[in-house]
Amino acid sequence: MSERPYFETVRSFANVPITEHGVDTASFLEASDGFVKLFDLLGSGVFGFVQADIKGNIEGVRSRYRDASECSTTLEDLVRSETSEGLRNGTACLIRLTRGFMFLCKALQHMQNDPSVELHVCFKRSYDEVLSHHHTFIVRSLAVVAVRAVPYRRDFIARISQGGDREKFDIELAKWLSGLEIIVNRLKAFLEEGYGRV
Repeated sequence: MSERPYFETVRSFANVPITEHGVDTASFLEASDGFVKLFDLLGSGVFGFVQADIKGNIEGVRSRYRDASECSTTLEDLVRSETSEGLRNGTACLIRLTRGFMFLCKALQHMQNDPSVELHVCFKRSYDEVLSHHHTFIVRSLAVVAVRAVPYRRDFIARISQGGDREKFDIELAKWLSGLEIIVNRLKAFLEEGYGRV
């Protein structure tokens, strides 16, 4: 019996609990780790800088959660409690993490919604929508070059799906992305109420 593809073995953002109090921190961190490790399947390269940034921001949120888990059961509570203490690192990391996840989510949604377009176009669209206005001209120029280096769509999907059923992969990825979209939209709205600009 062959091993299940990676995307079938890790927590999906679709399974991260959201209550009236907010997004469950521990589950979110677990899903975040799984999502970022998904890009390890592509090997080193263009996603390296994105992964490093996202991993650092996950660790910043995790550090705050470890330091104050009793008042950080949800991401929203984590931000509120940190702010009340006059601290900011976990919140700043969550803001950048939300941006990074919005970028990846939109890029992969573009990939799923427009199967005729190559992946670099999907990532460029997402970059323009989510990140470009946060960057200087020089960084934007470098990002355009980096985006051109993403793998071909067929290679990306083959590596991520690991030979699993393509239809099942498409369904599961759509669930991941739908769950992630709900979370990042919720966090964006919350954070922009006075904690920072996403």
